Amino acid sequence: MNISLENTDFLNSFDLLLETTIDKHSRDRLSLYALKINANEFNYSSLQEQLLDPMIDYAVSREVKKQYSNRPGALSKKAREKFKEYSKNDGELGELLLFCFLEAHLKAPKILSKLELKTSTKMYVNGADGVHFLELEDGNYQLIFGESKMYKEIKSAFDKALKSLYEFKNEINESGESKSGINYERTLISDNLSKETFSEDEKKFLKALIYPSENQNFYVDDAFGIFVGFEIEVSKDEKCLPNSEFRKLIHKRIVEEVEGCLEDIGNKIKNYGLQGHDFYVYVVPFTDIDTSRKVILKEVIS
Repeated sequence: MNISLENTDFLNSFDLLLETTIDKHSRDRLSLYALKINANEFNYSSLQEQLLDPMIDYAVSREVKKQYSNRPGALSKKAREKFKEYSKNDGELGELLLFCFLEAHLKAPKILSKLELKTSTKMYVNGADGVHFLELEDGNYQLIFGESKMYKEIKSAFDKALKSLYEFKNEINESGESKSGINYERTLISDNLSKETFSEDEKKFLKALIYPSENQNFYVDDAFGIFVGFEIEVSKDEKCLPNSEFRKLIHKRIVEEVEGCLEDIGNKIKNYGLQGHDFYVYVVPFTDIDTSRKVILKEVIS
């Protein structure tokens, strides 16, 4: 089964600064990307351009894409209608970026995104931001449940993301009361497979991923994909540096900030009892994150 993205040009907007495990004993993978720098500024325009097509792949199902295959303008409009007003939006840019990284970098095909299930722009859908699957080298599989957070402070973003996954796994809310979670998510996926243009064999395979049976010749484990956006500060004096010096300075600062919180992330995973799951973590810095995410999303969905 192929990924949803028509191409992986999305990655061309970034420099890959770091790929590492969260700690030396874990399998968890963290990839640190930074938007390419042009004239001492992150090139948000390039990202906006590269998100136009993935926005459609994320927001609508394969079935809808097939129905509108000869009407690209109408398809784009239908996808954009799924997003909330950008000025009131807190999370959907992170969700879109996570989808893009899981598909373009990890090559993990989307099964379902929550945006597909929204019936109005004001409707919030609880649970994972999206669900992907990944075939492992040993022939087994993972279901990857997504979570994205964008905060000024990187440690706060990770803490919020991991807390959400803890509640999602244990099917509780902040007060410890029961709520729908990972088991409901499986039902949601199963009930909505008809929204995608999967063949009967593909549907049978996906149902085997969701509800494994004793006769299967592979195992399925739950894993988590996380996108974290955080804010990096740049002074006016630093912006006056020669381009090459500025690039080196900012890249060094970003890597040091992320490496400096790896131990804390590992401890939080253990504290939340999530260490049995594999994590695929994508981290991207922004300047003036609250404004930047609104500007980026406005251009993508307008």
